Amino acid sequence: MPFAIALLVLLAAACAFSSTVTQGQSYEYYNAQYGERTAGLILALRLDDAFHSWWFIGLSAALCLNLLCCNLIRLPLLLKRSRAFANPESFISSGSGVTEACGSEPEKLLKALGMPDAKEMKTADGRRILFSVRNRPGLWGAWVCHLGILLLILGFALGQMTGKQFTVYGLPGQTKPLGDTGLLVTVNDFQAEVREDGSAEQFTAYLIAEDPAADTRESASVSVNAPASMYGYKFFQNSYGWGADIRITKDGQPLQTEAVCAGDFLAVKDKPELVIYFQAFYPDYVLIEGSGPSSQSMLPKNPAYLYRVYYQNQLLGMNALQGNEELTIDEYTVVFENPRYYTLLAVKRDHFTWLVLIGGIITLAGLVLAFYLCPTAVCAVEEKNGIWRVRAKSSKGGVLFRETFEKAAEESGFSMKGENEFASG
Repeated sequence: MPFAIALLVLLAAACAFSSTVTQGQSYEYYNAQYGERTAGLILALRLDDAFHSWWFIGLSAALCLNLLCCNLIRLPLLLKRSRAFANPESFISSGSGVTEACGSEPEKLLKALGMPDAKEMKTADGRRILFSVRNRPGLWGAWVCHLGILLLILGFALGQMTGKQFTVYGLPGQTKPLGDTGLLVTVNDFQAEVREDGSAEQFTAYLIAEDPAADTRESASVSVNAPASMYGYKFFQNSYGWGADIRITKDGQPLQTEAVCAGDFLAVKDKPELVIYFQAFYPDYVLIEGSGPSSQSMLPKNPAYLYRVYYQNQLLGMNALQGNEELTIDEYTVVFENPRYYTLLAVKRDHFTWLVLIGGIITLAGLVLAFYLCPTAVCAVEEKNGIWRVRAKSSKGGVLFRETFEKAAEESGFSMKGENEFASG
């Protein structure tokens, strides 16, 4: 158990630390974010792909092996204990963990304790026995719970190691590739439900997924907390942002018009070394002194577009265009227009979700067995003088069970006998 706890702490710490590092980026990205030495360390330790790293797989395998061994080691003892708990001879021959009372009507005491109908049998010397057991599966609570946790960890680890996860974002009408799957995802429409105060209430993306190789397509709508499945992948409405059309003219003649999301670049068609960077959009623009541009609401009352212009990777300038203002760069004129929301989708495929589900169900079942089922056994033996000696045992409850037994014994006309030990859980 100490080793299992140490492994759990290490796994939790590793996952927490890895969550601070953006996954799946290039060396150049990490170099820009953290510096050359840290970027090299991130790639060497596979922190850029933590859930597929050798150390995550090793820790997960060690924890699963540890839990499996714990359960296998405990199984024979638990089977022996379960059989002994249902054996009246263990009550007759041992006083350990047993509470005892004497009286004349054992059926009344059994009923007062809420025990099921008793089985009648006889001892080797011919004395009558009434024996009743309740909630014996409760003995298996901790064992079943550990089995469920094992399956949860195993399912999660296998899912992370073999699963795929992508991020897709786009404006209505845009088609984007889904990673390296060969699938194409088209945002057919994206609707936002906004409250009266301008805050977002719900977002719904209407998607079309296509497999060009097989010449097939599937469609679905995805909302917050309402994912959809297409081609074996789960699509989640993860976030949203703003985008707009960038219209460029050259010497007064139309050159290009493209839909661009905030945070994306657009290279000028006939001069690709000239790049427009759409940095941010402010639907209700206000310039706050000392803190820079901001938005007073989510409604496009006073739209403004923050941009940067690069030529041959050198920054030429940046500013915010309001409304229909134009940006002039030599013979080029740039206009931002038609602001609208874009959708950000999280796309996942996990072949071991079923194992996690089974593990969760088994864990919950184990918790129910452990906390809600109190195994109790009562054995009444008729002595030669006609007095019944009733002995009871509970694997949980301790003092509470003894108090319950004493109260039921008093109500049934039984008297407590001896200074017997009782279970303390």
